[in-house]
Amino acid sequence: MKTLLASWQIWALLSAAFAALTAIFAKIGIEGVNSDFATLIRTVVIVCVLSLILLATGQWQPLGSISRKTYLFLVLSGLATGGSWLCYFRALKLGDAARVAPLDKLSVVLVAVFGVMFLGERLAAPNWLGIALIAAGAVLVAYRA
Repeated sequence: MKTLLASWQIWALLSAAFAALTAIFAKIGIEGVNSDFATLIRTVVIVCVLSLILLATGQWQPLGSISRKTYLFLVLSGLATGGSWLCYFRALKLGDAARVAPLDKLSVVLVAVFGVMFLGERLAAPNWLGIALIAAGAVLVAYRA
């Protein structure tokens, strides 16, 4: 069991499952409320739950133990996350969850491209084929005939 919990693949699949539930719950939850306000409610819930998890597991860190570079990139990541959530909830308010979520997952394609460009990661031909298929699949699922 310990090996299973140390597997990045398991955590990635759990992330995908929770992301799918996020889309369904959010689509139902944003009825009758402004999408930006819905994003605020969601964010408050996340902050509360994560705070409880950190306190319960003793993982809270002194703020002074974090480097400036780490703060900078976590703040940038937080801003990007906020932008993503605001756009995602607005898209869910306006469109079908089954079409919004696949386009949102084009982030997989962008992460691969950005990882190569900015992080020096390398992808082989089969990886690029997979990225192309993800892009094509996202567009096809989002396409309304």
